[in-house]
Amino acid sequence: MKVYSHEIFKLECGGVLHGIEIEYTTYGTLSPTKDNVIWVCHALTADSNVADWWPHTVEEGRFLDPTKWFVVCANFLGSPYGTTSPVSINPTTGVRYGKEFPMITVRDMVAAHRKLAESLGIESVELLIGSSIGGFQVMEWAIAAPDFAKRVALIATCTRSSAWAIAFNESQRMAISADASFHTDSPDGGKDGMAVARSIALLSYRGAEAYNATQTDPDGEKLSGYRATTYQQHQGEKLRKRFDAHCYWRLTEAVDSHNIARGRGSVEEALRSIRSKALVVAITSDILFPPSDHDVMVENIPSVEYRLIDSPFGHDGFLVEYEQLDAIIKEFMSKE
Repeated sequence: MKVYSHEIFKLECGGVLHGIEIEYTTYGTLSPTKDNVIWVCHALTADSNVADWWPHTVEEGRFLDPTKWFVVCANFLGSPYGTTSPVSINPTTGVRYGKEFPMITVRDMVAAHRKLAESLGIESVELLIGSSIGGFQVMEWAIAAPDFAKRVALIATCTRSSAWAIAFNESQRMAISADASFHTDSPDGGKDGMAVARSIALLSYRGAEAYNATQTDPDGEKLSGYRATTYQQHQGEKLRKRFDAHCYWRLTEAVDSHNIARGRGSVEEALRSIRSKALVVAITSDILFPPSDHDVMVENIPSVEYRLIDSPFGHDGFLVEYEQLDAIIKEFMSKE
């Protein structure tokens, strides 16, 4: 883990953070000419330790092979894992931000990471890659700085958050708000509500096909203690232990605000400004960002390839189907 600091950071909403820190992780060795960089943009509750959450990617022979590539991943603004967020100390008050942390957007996340890249002397990368909200960041970065990435990979993502996705997020925030402790100054405030929020989110990440395939009880005589019940409780408790409710709130707001057309005319115009070679990857059973969400990317990015991953695991297919994804990314990277 490494940390980059920046003094004054202006936010898209008009607010200001008086000093930010960005915690980041690197794998491999940067070449003398700095021409072997892959930058990974992580998803909602992940972190900069790509090898911990994206199975079989940061390994020799894989598309994030650290013997070949210098892989960079940074925790985005709002993340509780070291980058400035609601759990950070507000330098103007001397106490934790908590609910006073300002609204952030995906563009703010990208603007912060562009400053990190500049501090590292990285002027361009071979590949900028992200899934889900990571894909949001890749898109925004490719539009804001068209010469930064030679290639971009947009996986299980969208150009603008849909009403469907926003409704899921609002339901999660309602669960957090219903936890009375969220409205206190307790550092653990809202965690019980966040566990419920995670349970709601999982429904959008997997969908009926995956749940029925993996969580159906073999014992049809049961009257309680169902596998699906314990799975939801377990997953909610896991996030409760490792995340912060105020961070989760602000990050879901950032997801909702995602719209590459904001201030740029239209989605189509914004996509046509991308100069990187692009790979767009959708997942057959993804109900959060279905394959149809990717059509506008394929139709408007000037240089683009499209691949469809066949998986019953919904949005989480980008984590589960690592063999398919590895073959797709390596094929894309092998082309001039």
